[in-house]
Amino acid sequence: MAETTGGDLGEGPDDGAAGKARLGNRRLAQWSRDYVRLPGIPDEFIAADGAPRPVWTRFLEAFAALSPVDIERRFGAADRHMREAGVSYRAPGESADQQWPLSHLPLLIDEAEWQQLSAGIAQRAQLLELVLRDLYGEGRLVADGAIPAAAIAGSSEYLRPVCGLKPPGGRYLNLYAADVGRGPDGRWWVLGDRTQAPSGTGYALENRLVLSRVFASLYKSMNVERLAPFFEAFREALRASADRDEPRIGVLTPGAFSETYFEHATLARYLGFLLVEGDDLAVSDDRVYIRTVAGLKRVDVLLRRVDSNSLDPLELDAASRLGVPGLIDVLRKNGVVVANMPGSGVLEARALLGFLPSLSRRLLGEDLKMPHIATWWCGQKAAREEVLSRLDEFAIEGAYGRGVPGFDGRGPVLPGELSAAERDRLKAAITDRGIDFVGQELVRLSTTPVWDNGGITPRPFVLRVFAAATETGWTIMPGGFCRIAERPDARAVSMGDGARAADVWVVSDKAVTARTLLPGTVRIKRIAGVLPSRAADNLFWLGRYLERAEATLRLIRALGAQQRDPGRGAPNLVQTAERIQRLLVAWGAVSQTSRTQPSRVAAEALQAEAKFGSALSLLRTAQRTASSLRERLSPDAWQVITEMTARLAGEVEDDDGVVSAAELTLQELASFAGLAQENMNRAAGWRFLEMGRRIERAINTMRLARQFAYDEATGEDLDILLTLVDCQITYRSRYLVGPVLAPIRDLVVLDTYNPRSVAFQVEALNAHIASLPALVESGLIERPQRLAVAAQSSLTTSEAGRLDTKTLFSLEQDLLNLADAIGAHYFPHGPNASRPEKLTGLA
Repeated sequence: MAETTGGDLGEGPDDGAAGKARLGNRRLAQWSRDYVRLPGIPDEFIAADGAPRPVWTRFLEAFAALSPVDIERRFGAADRHMREAGVSYRAPGESADQQWPLSHLPLLIDEAEWQQLSAGIAQRAQLLELVLRDLYGEGRLVADGAIPAAAIAGSSEYLRPVCGLKPPGGRYLNLYAADVGRGPDGRWWVLGDRTQAPSGTGYALENRLVLSRVFASLYKSMNVERLAPFFEAFREALRASADRDEPRIGVLTPGAFSETYFEHATLARYLGFLLVEGDDLAVSDDRVYIRTVAGLKRVDVLLRRVDSNSLDPLELDAASRLGVPGLIDVLRKNGVVVANMPGSGVLEARALLGFLPSLSRRLLGEDLKMPHIATWWCGQKAAREEVLSRLDEFAIEGAYGRGVPGFDGRGPVLPGELSAAERDRLKAAITDRGIDFVGQELVRLSTTPVWDNGGITPRPFVLRVFAAATETGWTIMPGGFCRIAERPDARAVSMGDGARAADVWVVSDKAVTARTLLPGTVRIKRIAGVLPSRAADNLFWLGRYLERAEATLRLIRALGAQQRDPGRGAPNLVQTAERIQRLLVAWGAVSQTSRTQPSRVAAEALQAEAKFGSALSLLRTAQRTASSLRERLSPDAWQVITEMTARLAGEVEDDDGVVSAAELTLQELASFAGLAQENMNRAAGWRFLEMGRRIERAINTMRLARQFAYDEATGEDLDILLTLVDCQITYRSRYLVGPVLAPIRDLVVLDTYNPRSVAFQVEALNAHIASLPALVESGLIERPQRLAVAAQSSLTTSEAGRLDTKTLFSLEQDLLNLADAIGAHYFPHGPNASRPEKLTGLA
């Protein structure tokens, strides 16, 4: 139950600072009394001796000084930031993004304890680097029996094409992560290694940005170690691994449908790297290049977030569409650095855990500083018999991947909780093919406080700690990625199972110096880096989808306004309404059968998700397109798009509600246009967004002109056209007569001074296309510019009095051809993706 001043705790009236202090102490005392540590489970708040850990006492004393209202207000601000910034993830097997579930309390670790934990992580990272170097190099560990060959060969992550390949840049592991928790004795234990493409750094950064903002004073007073130095060291290490002074670095992502795509975009934006997909890259002359609107540009380093087997369909998984054909061969020829190296995921196999203590003594000459869960690999006879003889005392896991072969779920199987038939089936599977199974000591995850119903309560957690390979050794992120389970008895924590994520505060006794990613001196630039063709494609279509939505919304608003005043205009007005409905049908916004009821037409055109041309469908498509541009869109721009989509997806009560929703969404579209116009750098990305808007507006305006400024157009038709293209004020300020066909055609189609006219859009398109780099070094004008110049010439030399419906249709076709030419020239797909002319200007 939430507290109220003078309520549950029996406190008297507030008498200033002393009263607030007493009130805070009472809250803290109540939280401590109500906090019940789970029996036999190590806890972050209550130590093994039953006393609160000093770091938590220090935090909660300051936290208790906040009033319950202030606490809830700050929690609400944190959730709102996550929602508005679009921080999201996608659970395995789901197609929709979910809002990032932030736990409102951080995980606290004091500096002295963190130093011990860091030393263990650094040692483990170095050990695994040496193991990888041997497995893909000399192979002495297997030859000498230090690691059974089957423990390696049984993993699909052991990549034979990589054997004997020396990693460009000198390292197999550039980024390592370990999932840790407290063991039964209270010491930190390793629960699992992450060597494939460790995720979580970007989410750790977002968690920190939010909590440090909503609890700014508390964050500062606790002397929390900053994350920026870690990211700076990691970025500089990747730069140093390349073979030229100013390398081009990309974050290789599977794409917008990846479970953690938001994190990929966050890292790219924060580190200043390009976000690229496999289709963005091409191999030529033993190098990897990115396809850009200026041709192919060399990529020096790829921070991969794509699994190893998917990296090269020529030598690895032939069915993969996520990788780069020929990438492994480029690695052989030292043409690109890939972090982490393909094949590094073999070390995530639980089958290897039991061999690491002896490998540490062999390769490092010392014992492991951090233990891990006792593990028996059933590929060995003695271990298999041990597991089978005491089966109920173990948790059974897959030896090489998530889940247990033959059993549903992604977590461990507890034999003691199985039915007799399932237990017999598990025993038979281990006996027949023990190589696929490990038995692990039964342990319960340690717990940390979470905020629940106005107090704190323990919940199981897993902490992921990150280590980056740098020139001075392994640098440990002072914090990490913490996942907290909702169930008190959870034995594994996955973000797909309803878990929360928490910021991790490493607390120092000394003041912490604020750091940023900005170095002391930088070479001044005024133009952003290269623009990948895929990003340009998405920006172009984002502009087009938003303009299509705007045109549809204007039709909905015009139709709805007519229904508000049904007595005005009579027969001609009815015919005009029918024209609007026909246009909505042609645009795929409504079905043919709904045309008998104008109010139904407007509602369907606004919200019919099944209709590809409805306003909601168009905005959802725009949102999906924008999600592929997260590293290029500001939080404000993303927020506008999400709010528009959310509004149209909500319930609309009546006809007035339809019109109101359309009007509000039109205002937000104008806001987005303003953000793009005022906030985006005038580089190629902005130009393609503008080109998409301009070409779509030109096409839509021409279609509206054909529909409502036809040769025998009525005054009602012409008047509605002026409304649809937002030119009522301009027309009435110029002409003191009612709607007349020729002046309206001139204003809507030919007037270069009118920002809503077709001619204005084409003129802007010409300027944008002329500013883009040429892809063919022949000195000849390229097709998009040739068509744009021709269209502008036609509009410039046309006379309003001579325009007719046939001419308008011809001009519309010219615009459609121009749109296709832009796409074909700058966004090549399929067999045209690596055209010879795009090999010009390699750099």
